[in-house]
Amino acid sequence: MTETDKDAVDAIIDQWYAVRPELDTAPMAVFGRIYRISKAMGDAMERAYSRYGISRGEFDVVATLRRSGIPYTLSPRQLSATLMLTTGGMTGRLDKLEKAGLLSRSPDPHDRRGLQVTITERGLGVIDEAVTAGLDVQRSALTGLAPEEVELLTELLRKLLAEVP
Repeated sequence: MTETDKDAVDAIIDQWYAVRPELDTAPMAVFGRIYRISKAMGDAMERAYSRYGISRGEFDVVATLRRSGIPYTLSPRQLSATLMLTTGGMTGRLDKLEKAGLLSRSPDPHDRRGLQVTITERGLGVIDEAVTAGLDVQRSALTGLAPEEVELLTELLRKLLAEVP
């Protein structure tokens, strides 16, 4: 690797080597890059979704309803469990999305105390456009990799994710 091929993570590793040469920094080389990629892609996805008037978190709620299939309805509890959100955090998102006309809440016909959350026609249109825009951003980020490299990276990340506590 030439000096011009080095990135910010290499610079950090070089600094650690200068002061602590005995450290095995291989994990830092992997996770430092994963963190930086995640941050950069999260920011890019936020920009892509903002064109549709939603944040990444709001996208997740509407996308979960969309992926659930017809009738695109889940309880707030099901949404919270899927998205690993507290009920308070979910309520705030639902309030905003309902006000924007992307979903509606109605009484659950099977549970007098429960609610159902359903994506609206407007919500269907927004999420279908937003998911396409998000995939375009992600696809663009992968253009420097050959299809086989994308497949290998996918497999390696799946394997790594299975090992993370």
